[in-house]
Amino acid sequence: MSLVYGVEKKTVPSYMKFVMGGTSGMLATCLVQPLDLLKTRMQISGTLGTREYRNSFEVLSKVFKNEGMLSLYNGLSAGLLRQATYTTAKLGVYQMELDWYRKNFGNDPSMVASMAMGIVAGAFGAMCGNPAEVALIRMMSDNRLMPEERRNYKNVGDAFVRIVKDEDVVGLWRGCLPTVGRAMVVNMVQLASYSLMKDQLRGYLHDGIPLHLTAALMSGLLTTTCSMPLDMAKTRIQQMRVIDGKPEYSGTIDVLKRVVKNEGAFAIWKGFTPYLIRMGPHTILSFVFLEQMNKAYSKHVLGDSPSDSSKEI
Repeated sequence: MSLVYGVEKKTVPSYMKFVMGGTSGMLATCLVQPLDLLKTRMQISGTLGTREYRNSFEVLSKVFKNEGMLSLYNGLSAGLLRQATYTTAKLGVYQMELDWYRKNFGNDPSMVASMAMGIVAGAFGAMCGNPAEVALIRMMSDNRLMPEERRNYKNVGDAFVRIVKDEDVVGLWRGCLPTVGRAMVVNMVQLASYSLMKDQLRGYLHDGIPLHLTAALMSGLLTTTCSMPLDMAKTRIQQMRVIDGKPEYSGTIDVLKRVVKNEGAFAIWKGFTPYLIRMGPHTILSFVFLEQMNKAYSKHVLGDSPSDSSKEI
């Protein structure tokens, strides 16, 4: 709680910030999961020695033809668990950082401070969400393989059990370094740009969904552009196989060097269109859901007026 003109003002408790952060990400994932599958398939196109897809429309066409419409939601259980871990930790930590900054400095954080807080929140969330990320990537890419090469995970729980059995516990954190690196870049740009753009746009748009949509859309575009190469490396490492004790890639730099050498420089942005289309709506929906949950909690639980909760994030 904080004091305003000598009166104790109720605030959203820390645990609810985590709950609302995770819930907002899970709701958004239910809507954009097919786009995530298209992005992943594009990123691993070429790992079998041939160029499997020319563009996102070809991915969609082949998935519909060969696997059926419901296959667009392959890995949904892992995607939801990823949001329940990664997004819960990320947004919860970021909101706590914002509260701490405002309490100690009396104003909203500067751009540099927002970026630093985004990096910390992203790294923390990525480490928590990496196991679900590994399961998600593998489940979404499985159907493109020959039947004898498929892992055939039944759900995210089955994936965890088999990964631990076949690859030990450390297998759940495969690709953790590029995952954390990507998350630090994503959140440095996404969270900082969203907060700052929302503050800048307040003079032109009324606080509410139009403001949140505009700020989130601009944030999503910047985030996609900056994070795509690391996302490519993360995806390739997490779905690679280990043959005769030797992994396909030695690390992030190895992935990027081999992709540029074998597939061209622009291949590190392979899947940009579905990633952008996915990142935009997911960013928008996550922040809009989060804003509305913050407002609803402040209004119905804390009894605040709308203006009291307009600057939660």
